[in-house]
Amino acid sequence: MSAERILVVEDDESLGTVLVDALRRDGFDALLERDGRAALQRALSESFELIILDLMLPRMDGYEICRRLRGSDRETPVLMLTARGREEDRVRGLDIGADDYVVKPFSLKELMARVRARLRSRHPDAPKTVRLGEAEIDLGAMRVHRSGKTVPLTKLEAGVLKLFLAHPGEVLSRGRFLDEVWGYDRHPTTRTVDMHVARIRDKIGDAGSTPRFIQTVHGVGYRYEPEP
Repeated sequence: MSAERILVVEDDESLGTVLVDALRRDGFDALLERDGRAALQRALSESFELIILDLMLPRMDGYEICRRLRGSDRETPVLMLTARGREEDRVRGLDIGADDYVVKPFSLKELMARVRARLRSRHPDAPKTVRLGEAEIDLGAMRVHRSGKTVPLTKLEAGVLKLFLAHPGEVLSRGRFLDEVWGYDRHPTTRTVDMHVARIRDKIGDAGSTPRFIQTVHGVGYRYEPEP
């Protein structure tokens, strides 16, 4: 499965570059457009899982872009990004079809969390049980049965597995695990993710130099590859 595509429409080149870089670090395929008309043409001709849309743009503003997208029956989620914080501006954006609204200046962590939350709503839940090789994983009971033995899963290990199983074939960054499983308020490190993945691999029989199911994507995170 290829990385989810996100179109960033932002005429401020420095901010647009920051957003694209942050999204790519999180495993997304992010592209930047700085012109309103060009952004609309791209949004109508290509497939994206999310559009981050600034309001103040050259040649066509974000309101008009969103209005035309919805008029064309495109259901791509739109997260509006703007310096306008007035209630009437937010209401107008939502009324014409935007799915969320973030006011500048904003926290990059909050924006990324909103992006992931919006994309999560487009995915099915993880299966409760799954077999990987000789291991049978039961997320509901929080345990793994393998080679005649049953070993428990911790709450965090079950959370990591749930995220993997809900996104087969997708590259998941360590930051995404920290955000969705741990929560940033707990301040864990990326090394914590690596330690939990190592323990999960051991429990499901996927340890060693060439893991079969939970594969390392160097510099980014991990990818779960289910059995054919």
